[in-house]
Amino acid sequence: MAFTTPSSINFQAIAMTMTLFKFPAIRARQSETHTVLSFAAKASDLKNFAVIERVARDVDGALSGFQRPQIAGHIREIRDYLEKPEAILPNPIVVAFTTGIKISDEAADGRCVVEIDVTGGVPGLVVDGQQRLTALSQVEEKDFQVFVSAIVCKDEEELRRQFVLINNTRPLPKSLIYELLPTVRGLPRRLGDRSVAADLAARLNYDDGSSLRGKIYQHTNPTGIIRDTAIQRVVINSMSDGVMRELIREPDGADLSFRLISEFYRAVQFVFRDEWEGHTPKTSRLVHGAGIMSLGYVMEVLALLDGARTWEDFSKGLACLVDNTAWTSGEWNFGDNDRRHWKSVQNVNRDIVTLAQYLIGIVRADVKRRRAVNVEPKQASM
Repeated sequence: MAFTTPSSINFQAIAMTMTLFKFPAIRARQSETHTVLSFAAKASDLKNFAVIERVARDVDGALSGFQRPQIAGHIREIRDYLEKPEAILPNPIVVAFTTGIKISDEAADGRCVVEIDVTGGVPGLVVDGQQRLTALSQVEEKDFQVFVSAIVCKDEEELRRQFVLINNTRPLPKSLIYELLPTVRGLPRRLGDRSVAADLAARLNYDDGSSLRGKIYQHTNPTGIIRDTAIQRVVINSMSDGVMRELIREPDGADLSFRLISEFYRAVQFVFRDEWEGHTPKTSRLVHGAGIMSLGYVMEVLALLDGARTWEDFSKGLACLVDNTAWTSGEWNFGDNDRRHWKSVQNVNRDIVTLAQYLIGIVRADVKRRRAVNVEPKQASM
């Protein structure tokens, strides 16, 4: 059946001024709580009513934006393609609005007019298609017309939630998704647990009192050396089967958990200062994912068996490992003829478990020995 357009709607931009854009659109009935629309707009118009808000943090660590950094090579490839006369771009740019958008002249079949008011500033935020839009802005020879899928959200929290849910099934960096999770509610449980861990990792990275301040790599802190996913795994493991399982349920559980991890890694930096300072994961397995996560299990043993809570407590418990590690040189002797070059330990579950069991074995033996003779743990050298 042929598609007929009402005489009141011409499928070009109906009217445009410096502050108001109007487009014929189709409204899809998908959710009682959301408005979903589709329309065509020139790239030049799109840039006037939608922006790409890069994920960033202020000096206090507060999160803003949500889009990952630009990928120059990908953008260049899209731009080169779009410059060709036969180029098409059927995939829509997804834009979310909380204000500045109005629907009028809606028909029973969903056809309507979308009015976008930019009087108070650019109201739309690009949820998906940032690389395509950036490439479009670099094509000077023609003003490419693209499809726009618009989502109207009640507030910014709902906007972030839609961004996470839309992109979670796409090849978007998991690290960026995880960093955004603490700003979103109403997520599936598997993401909810990760949200708590991501929130704690961000606090460890930006709180002035944290021993890991500025040291954790995130999209908002690309100079960090420790992967945020490694710290998150330490938190998730502890919440599942460790000391944080009960700690996090306390009224001030988040603060207690923050201090516990911060104090432990402060002790790690003190006891293994030469293997920590100035190193990267390539030069030291201590700041490598395998080291960070395996030491997380050591933290559990010392917290549960030794009652360690301060960095001084943890430092005493870690001292027994000083002459038994190969963080930056030498070999690991895991027993049963399993000797490995220090750099052969990789960030895979098998190696993490092997390293953790090795470290835990030494720490448990030291705790048992001290209890047998009723002595204080060996003090790490100052």
